[in-house]
Amino acid sequence: MTKNPVLTPNPAFDVVRSTAASRAALIVAVLLVVLAASLPFWGESSWMREFVEIACYLIFAMMWNLLAGYGGMVSIGQQAFFGFGGYVMLMLGNFAGVNPFIAIPLGALAAAAIAVPVSFVAFRLSGGYFAIGTWVIAEVFRLSFANVSAVGGGSGTTLTALRGIERATRESVTYWMALACVVAAIALVYLFLRSKRGLALLAIRDNEVAAESQGIPVVRMKLAVYVVAAFGAGLAGALYFVGNLRISPDAAFSVNWTAFAIFMVVIGGIGRIEGPLVGALIFWALNKFFSDYGTWYLLGLGLLAIVVTIFFKQGLWGYAQQRWSLFPTQRRLVGSVVR
Repeated sequence: MTKNPVLTPNPAFDVVRSTAASRAALIVAVLLVVLAASLPFWGESSWMREFVEIACYLIFAMMWNLLAGYGGMVSIGQQAFFGFGGYVMLMLGNFAGVNPFIAIPLGALAAAAIAVPVSFVAFRLSGGYFAIGTWVIAEVFRLSFANVSAVGGGSGTTLTALRGIERATRESVTYWMALACVVAAIALVYLFLRSKRGLALLAIRDNEVAAESQGIPVVRMKLAVYVVAAFGAGLAGALYFVGNLRISPDAAFSVNWTAFAIFMVVIGGIGRIEGPLVGALIFWALNKFFSDYGTWYLLGLGLLAIVVTIFFKQGLWGYAQQRWSLFPTQRRLVGSVVR
């Protein structure tokens, strides 16, 4: 009597974390960063200013994607930390004599610190209530700073700490800091999502109860991601207002920051590292060529978002990811099974 054949695993199995596209993308990315770092030596100052602005949008969008796309915490009030980081940077520069470029990471740390007590209020809410609650919190921040006369009240004030620095030097250093912040944000988010904590965050997003039953510290994990997202938002805010040289409550705490971040993430692909990158490039192009049309420009952004969500439910990069994956975070088992 013959026995049924038994499948035995091949010891040649291997876990693959990268693809040919990701390896090629890494080489191209390094070359682009090197080229971009040399821009102040041959490019125009207007190019650097545009890069700084879109870099701030990109960092802010990446942090929103980490919070909502990977953590499942949809916030429409992240501008609270954006503005807070900007104001802390300005106060350290104008009143404490701190170099504004050094004050940029300090402003981001202050935003992360304030996120801890804010989370005690925000985490009491869930779903749509959480989203609206974060917006209310951002409005509280805006009104609070609008009533502080030392920083210009409702009309805002100017960053005077950079007066002694030449314009060319100021623009070059701001540009290099923006480039470094973009590279660091992408790298840190990528490494985090490839770690065990990244897997835990995805499990929490899909089902908090199931994740907690598997021993994942849900509350602590959500708090950590919320604080990290606040740090990134504060970093983007401090960087933006160093380049802008002026800050006001309406500009710092405008809901447009979160609205544009959501647009970039949804267009590019929510829950994907490439999503904010693709969305930021599209947003920059639209803003560059169509922003002069005012209301029609905003209507066009909304219409484009609707079209993409209807025909490309996973975003433009979600559609392209069927063939390419530039930032693979999943684990693939490669091998064969023999009889």
